[in-house]
Amino acid sequence: MLALGGVIFWWSFRDVSWAQFASSIAGAHWGWLILALVAMIVYLLLEAVVVKIFVDDANEQITWRDAIRVPLVEQLGNGITPFAAGGQPMQLVALAQSGIDVGRGGSILTMKFIIYQGMIVINFLMALLVGYQYLIDKIHAWTVVLILGFLIHLFVIVGLLMIMYWPKATDTLVKVFIKMVHPFSPRKAEEWQVVLEDKITNFHEESDLMRKNVKPVVQAICVTFVQLFVYYLIPYFILLGLGATQVNIALVMSLNVLIVMVISLFPIPGGAGGAEIGFSVLFSQFLPTHAQLVIAMILWRLITYYFGMFAGIFAFSVPTTSKKMAKH
Repeated sequence: MLALGGVIFWWSFRDVSWAQFASSIAGAHWGWLILALVAMIVYLLLEAVVVKIFVDDANEQITWRDAIRVPLVEQLGNGITPFAAGGQPMQLVALAQSGIDVGRGGSILTMKFIIYQGMIVINFLMALLVGYQYLIDKIHAWTVVLILGFLIHLFVIVGLLMIMYWPKATDTLVKVFIKMVHPFSPRKAEEWQVVLEDKITNFHEESDLMRKNVKPVVQAICVTFVQLFVYYLIPYFILLGLGATQVNIALVMSLNVLIVMVISLFPIPGGAGGAEIGFSVLFSQFLPTHAQLVIAMILWRLITYYFGMFAGIFAFSVPTTSKKMAKH
């Protein structure tokens, strides 16, 4: 992914001279650019708050150190797998390493993911109201892609709710998985079936408890709303940092919502290629030169994608609190 990112950055800079680059950097307002990085850090910390809300409510405790580790490890999983499919399993590993039962951890992460996806869908509908005319005027060809992204997110939410509250659906998925494993190793298939059935029973019990206990869900929804609001501000801070003056904050945030929706459709990890093109197309009108647009795009990717990946690598190598205490 680093190699691919390097190629994309090189390709983006092919028409930018060193003089244009130096001039754009010299005229940058670093306070705004630092604020963009701070916004990303706040985004990750707020996700850790959501983790702690759910874990602590499940009659268990997770330290802030371990709670912060979960979203960082998620960033690594999201960044190196197609469709960000590795984020959830990596979080489950991080919770298990912190001493959280896998069934309970799966239930917590599923509810957390449903809330996150639900807020993305709601934000998308709000963004479409603000940025619809801009899309029609500038990039009407992308409208179909955005609608497809919306439908996929909606389908994911419905599917996860079915898994959480429709035990038969989950049991069917387990049976299909066991049948796939059985030809290769009948003994392993039998062992895994016992373990999975136990964990899934625990999963559904925890899901029922969450459904009955509304308080942590409401708290998580509020925190996730603020979390995404901060994340959607990042391009706004970058544009201001590179000297943009005619910037409508509502429009910029709405366009960022739409980019997130587009990235989810690209099978390449991190939406590499599609994310960069989407940013360049949507935000080209806000900056006067091509050099500034390319720098803005690269800063956005460094902050929202590569920063999270490297933070995840570091977090994954750091032992959890339970392991650290066990060593002593």
